[in-house]
Amino acid sequence: MAPSFDTLSEQDLHEEEEEEIDVSDLKEQFEVKLEEGLDTFIVIDGLPVVPEENRQKLIKFLLRKLNTVGHTSEDAVFMPLSDKGVTEGFAFVEYETPEQAVAAVKQLHQTPLDKKHTLQVNKLMDIERYGREGRIDEEYKPPTIEPFTEKDHLRSWIGDANARDQFALYRGDKVGVFWNNKSNPPENVVDRAHWTQLFVRWSPKGTYLASVHPQGVQLWGGPAFAKQKQFPHPFVSMIEFSPAENYLATWSARPIQVEEGNPVLSYEEDGKNIIIWDIVTGKPLRSFISHDLAAGPEADGQPKKKALWPAFKFSADEKYVARMQQGQSISIYELPRMNLLGKTSVKIEGVMDFEWSPATVARDGVKQYEQLLCFWTPEIGSNPARVALMSVPSKEIVRTRNLFNVSDVKLHWQSQGNFVCVKVDRHSKSKKSMATNLEIFRIREKGVPVEVVDSLKDTVINFAWEPNGGRFVLITTPGEAQAGSGTGPKTAVSFFAPEKKGVQAGNFKLVRTIEKKNSNGLYWSPKGRFVVVATVHSQNSYDLDFWDMDFEGEKNESEKDLAANLQLMKTVDHYGVTDVDWDPTGRYVVSSASVWTHSMENGFNLHTFSGETLAENPTDKFKQFLWRPRPPTLLSKEEQKQVRKNLREYSKEFDEEDKYAVDIANTAVVEKRKRVLNEWVAWLRREKEMLVEEKDAYGLPENADDAKAAKDAPAVTDDQGDTVVEEIVEEIVEESEEIIG
Repeated sequence: MAPSFDTLSEQDLHEEEEEEIDVSDLKEQFEVKLEEGLDTFIVIDGLPVVPEENRQKLIKFLLRKLNTVGHTSEDAVFMPLSDKGVTEGFAFVEYETPEQAVAAVKQLHQTPLDKKHTLQVNKLMDIERYGREGRIDEEYKPPTIEPFTEKDHLRSWIGDANARDQFALYRGDKVGVFWNNKSNPPENVVDRAHWTQLFVRWSPKGTYLASVHPQGVQLWGGPAFAKQKQFPHPFVSMIEFSPAENYLATWSARPIQVEEGNPVLSYEEDGKNIIIWDIVTGKPLRSFISHDLAAGPEADGQPKKKALWPAFKFSADEKYVARMQQGQSISIYELPRMNLLGKTSVKIEGVMDFEWSPATVARDGVKQYEQLLCFWTPEIGSNPARVALMSVPSKEIVRTRNLFNVSDVKLHWQSQGNFVCVKVDRHSKSKKSMATNLEIFRIREKGVPVEVVDSLKDTVINFAWEPNGGRFVLITTPGEAQAGSGTGPKTAVSFFAPEKKGVQAGNFKLVRTIEKKNSNGLYWSPKGRFVVVATVHSQNSYDLDFWDMDFEGEKNESEKDLAANLQLMKTVDHYGVTDVDWDPTGRYVVSSASVWTHSMENGFNLHTFSGETLAENPTDKFKQFLWRPRPPTLLSKEEQKQVRKNLREYSKEFDEEDKYAVDIANTAVVEKRKRVLNEWVAWLRREKEMLVEEKDAYGLPENADDAKAAKDAPAVTDDQGDTVVEEIVEEIVEESEEIIG
């Protein structure tokens, strides 16, 4: 008979407790299958913590968001309370179908509920599944702390003691990064063969150097240019950085084929052409099919339009990225979530192009935050062409302008977003002649007034705003000649500046027009004031004109009321020039001739901002020259003002340093020449001494040569310590002086 419980000894009880009963078969049989029946549930975190009496109000407020993606009710929302009688900050929600639950996770995750709370939405199935796989152990185990590893200083080049700039040079199969040493040969930082297969590109702030390969894109940085990030996009051929270097867009003509087990790309990227990447994490944010960039004929046999790149354009503050479907709509996505703003694209019939403002602008009378986007549509039926400014995120059209007889439109934003120039090419009613007028939107002024510059009789082939300024230069040509044509008609270069009217800029007026030129390229200094007007990609003209818009000399009477004093500083030639690039400080200009355009006299020349040529560098198979950009200055406006005020004092110090460097170079040359001369004289003496010894050994008579050899022999000391002093007479045949620059 089994003993009763009260007859069991204490030892027996301990033995019963220590025995483990195997109930795994029962658990397997009766365990609730969490995946079954829970696919309509989601879990919402990030909710406000409110007392019990406000819980129902919060549920009703939350339902407004929940019902935008599906159907649920108050009864289907469970919001638990803590022991203190307040909500826990999360809730369980049941939708009618699993598809609605999936849509809620995709569309509501990371969306703001109010100004202080952001929703975190997950499927209940995922939480239960991952929770079971990663149970927390009852016994605490301290986390493993990885040993500290020092990372590369990605902006170390900024601290150069001589304030030099770097540039990337791509020639043959080699890519190198060099220091600019003015007229002296560039100093090598790194030089590698097969560093890229297509091209290289600096990121906007100079932090990374991107190389492009059939496997994808790699970013390099730090003092030794070690690999920092890689983005696996097969057969990528185009890339675009966001302004602050947080995102990267890549494109390939071939749709991506994702193989199983790929550590970065998922099946969401399969069949896509464009990927938006997060540079910090190295992971794709979202991928897209490129309708307008795809190759091949359309169904009706007409070829598709040329690739429009960048297909995705980033706003100045990187909060948005937008894409246009030509003729139909503009889709604006919020970063980094890449969800469609307002869940819908902006339908714009006939839209042809758009551009973001390059800076966040505070308009007169507008207090709320906004980014500005400008777009244009052509004439459709009886409707005129239209240019419009859109405010984002409200998507409100803040200004429009109707245009007539329009052949083409180009949008040009000023770097600070103060103006946007709409270059309108108009045709006559007979469509036999073309002319251009400029519609300038003055963004900061109340109501965004539009100023029309319509005194142009010819077609504008190039237009460029002054960086950080309010002046512009344009190149015109009669008829329909295109920029870059070497045999086209003569061009004219026109300089415009605003009238002097107090704080605000006045109307734009013509400063001067230079006729009978072949110029087709405009290249402003990144600091403004200086501009190079060049003839590039031409077979019979290759001049570069260096202009100063603020010449410190006497001003023409006709220009006294304008904010400009124009002066041509110098004209230089560079045969076969294809590209002109300013360094980020505005001190130097490089003109180059790339083998990608022609194979004659390839290489690059270095000039000062005023047109003085410092160095010519013919380079075999030269392809690319890229100055390394600099990040924005950390100096305040007041500190920058002080620097400009004391610039003459700083200039004296720099002039002294330059003179010292030249003196050191001259001294080194002179010392080298003296050393070589002394070595020659010593060798000559040794040879003559050996000749005298040989004649003495053979008993040959001394002659005039021997006497001269003895005369030129070095001083000799005898055993008694007496010294024979001889005098050497040197005759200078010719003396010349050379200044080493």
